[in-house]
Amino acid sequence: MLMPPSSSPKTRRLADLLRLVVPSNAFQTRRLQGAGFDPASIAPDAPAESILARLPFTTKADLEEDQVQNPPFGTNLTFPLERYTRIHHTSGTTGRPLWWLDTPESWSWFAGCWDETYRAAGVAPGDRVFFPFSFGPFVGFWAGFESASRLGVLAIPGGGLGTGARLRLIRETGATVFAATPTYALRLAAEARSDGFDLASTAVRKVIVAGEPGGSIPETRARIEEAWGARCYDHAGMTEIGAYGFDCGEDPPGLHVHEDEFFIEVVDPRTLAPVPDGAEGEVVITNLGRTGSPAIRYRSGDLVRLVTGRCACGRTSPRLVGGILARMDAMLFVRGNNVYPSAVEAIIRRFTQIEEFRVRAVKAAEMTELVIEIEPVSPEEGDAARSLEKRVAAALETTLLFRSVVRVVPPGTLPRFELKGKRFVKE
Repeated sequence: MLMPPSSSPKTRRLADLLRLVVPSNAFQTRRLQGAGFDPASIAPDAPAESILARLPFTTKADLEEDQVQNPPFGTNLTFPLERYTRIHHTSGTTGRPLWWLDTPESWSWFAGCWDETYRAAGVAPGDRVFFPFSFGPFVGFWAGFESASRLGVLAIPGGGLGTGARLRLIRETGATVFAATPTYALRLAAEARSDGFDLASTAVRKVIVAGEPGGSIPETRARIEEAWGARCYDHAGMTEIGAYGFDCGEDPPGLHVHEDEFFIEVVDPRTLAPVPDGAEGEVVITNLGRTGSPAIRYRSGDLVRLVTGRCACGRTSPRLVGGILARMDAMLFVRGNNVYPSAVEAIIRRFTQIEEFRVRAVKAAEMTELVIEIEPVSPEEGDAARSLEKRVAAALETTLLFRSVVRVVPPGTLPRFELKGKRFVKE
């Protein structure tokens, strides 16, 4: 499935991008010419679908190999290196970090895509957005910070501080919006509770989360909203792609595609054939405004369900129902079942007495078994611990249709994270 239908101005932008990168961008030129594609052959009335179908897919491995062969930044650069003024890299959670450079124009485009996230969440001049990260080379919320400033919103940096100092700064500055990963939004809430700090009494009324599926998991979203006394909004973006998905706040949870700036395809990850509307598949993205380092038919590795039609918010842009369902490389195959980590998280988050958890996929012989460690808010021992283990195991079996080993561990045992959580471990 390719959504949205091609529109003439958008199709012209795609054609212009392809003509720009050949021959000036060595990486894209090699790939397009290797696939037998010549931008000069694009007919004036060609629909976008027919153009995209002629282009090769791009994977992260392709880009990584290019940077290994052409260190340090690779050759996906449309202009001379002197034109580039921003440098970031991926988080490295799924392999070696991938460097990404932007020209001023491409970086402005990236920040402009974040504008849609703020507008959909009702963030406007007069709001104050708190960013708790230290802003290292990971692209993280850099574009969100830039966008907030451009929109006339007070952007408050909270990096390099301890939890207590961040909590005080949120209150002292009158922050009305908090932007973080779902993991850190919950971690800060837990530490606030431990310190006797009432988050709900602050001025924060919106929490924007990104980097993980949690914002579109109803149970995780509900826990964030209860702890913060605020509405939670999801967001989707990638270092390689830009900010392409935003949350309107309507149910069921999900993400609208920023269709003015991106072509979205959903394909079967095994055959690469388009899937029907509403079917599960891998999202493939082509961005239009990041001309300095474009992504063309980029296989994201994310599984989604894309639907069309009018949303309750009134928008008609395609929507990823449930947000990002899972990373393909994080999918667990347990006792004949494909299991989303987000499905496990949704069940565990129902239990308010569980503070943190870790899922270990342990392979014994030819069988994979899930060993789930749960850390309660307060110590659970003896019969109370065994009761909690049984209830969690029963909920998992009822929903996922296989048995898991559930173990209570003492409070403070499991790791905590400031960026993306690493709760799922394959052994």
